[in-house]
Amino acid sequence: MSAPRHPEEPRRPGDEGSAIGRLWKNRVVRSIFRVGWPRTRQARLRAMLSSLVLHVHPTRVRAHVLRPGYTLGLGLVSFYLFLILTVTGLALMLYYVPHPAAAYRSMKDIEYAVTFGMFLRNAHRWAAHAMVAVVFLHMCRVFFTGSYKSPRELNWVVGVLLLLLTLALSFTGYLLPWDQLAFWAITVGTAIAAYFPVLGPQVRYLLLGGHEIGQAALLRFYVLHCLILPLVMAFLVALHFWRVRKDGGLSAPADRLHRRVPAWPHLVFRELLVLVLVLVVIHAAALLFDAPLEEIADATRTPNPAKAPWYFLGLQELVHYGAIFGGVVVPTALVLALLVLPYLDTHPRGVGVWFAPERRVANGVFAVVALAVVAVTIVGTFFRGPNWAWVWPW
Repeated sequence: MSAPRHPEEPRRPGDEGSAIGRLWKNRVVRSIFRVGWPRTRQARLRAMLSSLVLHVHPTRVRAHVLRPGYTLGLGLVSFYLFLILTVTGLALMLYYVPHPAAAYRSMKDIEYAVTFGMFLRNAHRWAAHAMVAVVFLHMCRVFFTGSYKSPRELNWVVGVLLLLLTLALSFTGYLLPWDQLAFWAITVGTAIAAYFPVLGPQVRYLLLGGHEIGQAALLRFYVLHCLILPLVMAFLVALHFWRVRKDGGLSAPADRLHRRVPAWPHLVFRELLVLVLVLVVIHAAALLFDAPLEEIADATRTPNPAKAPWYFLGLQELVHYGAIFGGVVVPTALVLALLVLPYLDTHPRGVGVWFAPERRVANGVFAVVALAVVAVTIVGTFFRGPNWAWVWPW
């Protein structure tokens, strides 16, 4: 006996077709798509509840959060970049060999012998760099709209941990090409970590598996980058999404909390549009710009200057002025301040509004700190030459 047609689904020509056609439509298709294409408001709500993918969304969302100028889609972009990194990373793992004698050669094979290998590596590289920048901008957006306040304190903490994890993922992947750029960037980066009192040298030794970068370091970075950190990232992303639902969705001003619209199609179609835009941008970047690959790593040839990965160049610039102050005090204070921020700023004013006048002082302080981080990163990237002397890039 065939399954009955849903009362809201209109009859179409051809429904009385062959027995095979009726079996396919009424049994196979219905077993996958329980409610069919949602054409009414009630059908849209049922579609959200009956789909594994769509069920992570609420059935209704606040109309305020759908405005492109409010969230800028930064959280979605971060998630899509993580998915791109996962897919391209899995493809690259099929050809990469995590051994110093073979790592550089496998990178050359990926670029010149593997079909679409250069494209995959470029997409992975630029998506990784973009994710660091976008997650940082997403955190800034959340702060400037006051979206870290009650009841979203825990989710802000999870977001800070995701930012740190994004940096760790990019850092561990930096060594894998095993060229001069990667080798000395990790050498500088782990040296900065060693400045931390008591635990610093032990952490560096644990990361490298010894006192210098070699086979043990490459294998540990490979396992961290391809297994341990992605699993932790996936768990925290799931927790982040879950807390958004449990905390009542994205923040909005008090006078717009009750204006809601169905998530289908208003939210879902916007998410698909953002996904298409991200894929287009990463695709264009992968086609136009090749990821750098210098000569094979050589511990006897030290470049001058030896620089950390670009997202740690601000930290390297601060270390230049004082190892303990720049390498320990400043980053530790910034991370701790971000973690305790939502538990200290408990006043509900200015939630859901960009640069709310009631939060002028807090926004100003955060803007100064964020701009200082960007400024020292730019200085370390473009204005430091041999022996870390000041140079003009032009």
